[in-house]
Amino acid sequence: MSDKAFIHRVVLRNYKSIGHCDVRLGALTYLVGVNGSGKSNFLDALHLVRDALNGSLDNALNERGGLSEVRRRSSGHPTHFGIRLEFRLPDGRCGHFAFQVGALKDRGYEVQTEKCVIDGIGRGPFYRIDRGALRDSSESSFPAITSDRLALVAASGLTAFRPVFDALTSMSFYNINPKLMRELQKPQEGRLLKSAGENIASVIGHLERVGREQLDIIEDYLQTVVPMVHGVERKQVGPMETLEFRQDMAGSKHPWRFLAQNMSDGTLRALGILVALFQGNRDYSTTLVGMEEPETALHPAASAALREALIRASRSTQVIVTSHSPDLLDDRGIPIEAFLAVVSEGGETRIAPLDEATREAMRRQLFSAGELLRLNQLAPDRKFLAVQERRQPDLFGDVEA
Repeated sequence: MSDKAFIHRVVLRNYKSIGHCDVRLGALTYLVGVNGSGKSNFLDALHLVRDALNGSLDNALNERGGLSEVRRRSSGHPTHFGIRLEFRLPDGRCGHFAFQVGALKDRGYEVQTEKCVIDGIGRGPFYRIDRGALRDSSESSFPAITSDRLALVAASGLTAFRPVFDALTSMSFYNINPKLMRELQKPQEGRLLKSAGENIASVIGHLERVGREQLDIIEDYLQTVVPMVHGVERKQVGPMETLEFRQDMAGSKHPWRFLAQNMSDGTLRALGILVALFQGNRDYSTTLVGMEEPETALHPAASAALREALIRASRSTQVIVTSHSPDLLDDRGIPIEAFLAVVSEGGETRIAPLDEATREAMRRQLFSAGELLRLNQLAPDRKFLAVQERRQPDLFGDVEA
């Protein structure tokens, strides 16, 4: 586990296809598995935390089809789901935030238990909520809370818990959509790229003003991925805005300029990924970037540049990537600890580090992860999964070593 990681442990229970999960994360983590294995559900659990804190738990659940679609469906009919995130704040303090949401008889729901601890109980700020009632806290006064909302939203008004709220709401998640990037866009808030890239012109414009260094990095990588493209800038079109690319043309002394509507899906997607990774500037920075299959629509030759970009970005913000691309993983220099294997068995998602045979093959430089994936040999550690099955962790217990 890297010291650069913000979220260093994730425990999930009954979240969508994930019955139970307890994994460690580093500064850069690849979730690797075939389509439909449940990689996206792992990222979505973190995304739900961000959404519930930025807006409301009710909206976060409704955007996912309601509680019945979020909690895992099985013969046992679980009536709740739970999430625990163990973190390291920017100031170096460690802690955890956990909650469990359960169904009510009237088809509603409640936050059955919620707990936030920084530096350990007795050493730093903490609180525990049970069904909308404050059970215990380090603080002499605590704001009013209700059982249908996460208490951390109200507790963010207290100096003690504000750093946790700020860090968790600064996580960003992306599934870039070139179609939305290609369309004319209304001027929007440009401090943070939205999840599909639908405000990218505003973000590029913002970086032109306050993040020239970041924009230079983005343009350098973009030219590596798409050698003909020399740069990009925001372009005003009446009351709307779009992107304008500078691109080499045969026989022309100077680059030609093309609007986003004339650019390929691969070029637009590459730009969206790079902006998501390097958009941090003096106005805003992210604690974690979750990225869905960044290799989609990119030429395999671009994989090396994309890998390098992911590594560079992970030095300043935590990065989690879902992938099933052998080309992206075709590098024997990627640390073994950076991989989590994701499989679906009997409709349930299982997530674990790589098994010992796979790890040994990679340690001895016999195969890259990409080569093993092509051979269908990138397997999860069965012993790890068996231990998980026997000893499911307490969502609200003390932090394990």
